Amino acid sequence: MAIPKYNEMYRLFLDCLKDGQPHKSQEIKKVIATVMSVTEEEQKKLLPSGKQAIFDNRIGWTSTYLKKAGLIDSPSRGVFVITTEGSKLLAENPAVINNDLLMRYESFRLFKNPNVNGNDIPVADNTEDTPQDLLDNAFKMINTNLADELLAEIMKQQPSFFEALVVKLLEKMGYGGSLKDAGTVVGQSGDEGIDGIIREDKLGFNLIYIQAKRWDINKSIGRPEIQKFVGALAGQGATKGLFVTTAQFSSEALAYAKKQHTTKVILVDGVMLTNLMIEYNLGVTTETVYEIKRIDMDFFSDENN
Repeated sequence: MAIPKYNEMYRLFLDCLKDGQPHKSQEIKKVIATVMSVTEEEQKKLLPSGKQAIFDNRIGWTSTYLKKAGLIDSPSRGVFVITTEGSKLLAENPAVINNDLLMRYESFRLFKNPNVNGNDIPVADNTEDTPQDLLDNAFKMINTNLADELLAEIMKQQPSFFEALVVKLLEKMGYGGSLKDAGTVVGQSGDEGIDGIIREDKLGFNLIYIQAKRWDINKSIGRPEIQKFVGALAGQGATKGLFVTTAQFSSEALAYAKKQHTTKVILVDGVMLTNLMIEYNLGVTTETVYEIKRIDMDFFSDENN
């Protein structure tokens, strides 16, 4: 089963508290994970930020929304108890508990629509995405569009620009030294299809041989091209090769590269290339930064009181 959405856990969260006693968040989490068949692997899956588990984040929003509706309370850190309103709701045994239902509570309406005055009709929001999910999805969408724009710009440039771009990206990723030190070889006689060479380390103990091809983004590069590249690497006595292109690789090409053991061959297509450019800030600039803040629990710990 996929990781449940925050609103899919409303009823079960309340059920964990129906005895009227305080319960710790970890206890509730274990019950929800068991009942909803959330595997340990799914529980460990992280948000794109890498700072919190998706499951933990969604349970956090489950508790937040239930608190905003006045259905549960938190007498102390990480401890929850059901309220009178929460018990009443469970006694009603509604067919489904979702955001539409929570909109009956004024405190929840004010939370979801803080600018709505008392005379306006609130707009129900039954989205299955938490604010964190919405931010993550918007971030992915923006980066996907940016990657497409990057690829379009690359295709407008000369082939020599692309070859230099690949070396610059590797430098950004911590390989080689300066562009000059990287030892770019472009279009030289006898290069046997090698477009560039970069040092894996600053002292040059290991070299990475590069083939950089700015080809049509809809082109599919097959196994024969990769075989030629592997042959070129063998001719150079190379043990590591990087084939970077704006195009795509066929499944046969990917499988062939993966089977190489004597020579390690990495294939980077247009999608991976532009994602790496975004990650390592090559050819892009930061437009806007949003700081998402949370409570600093250490500040409120007993040691600081």
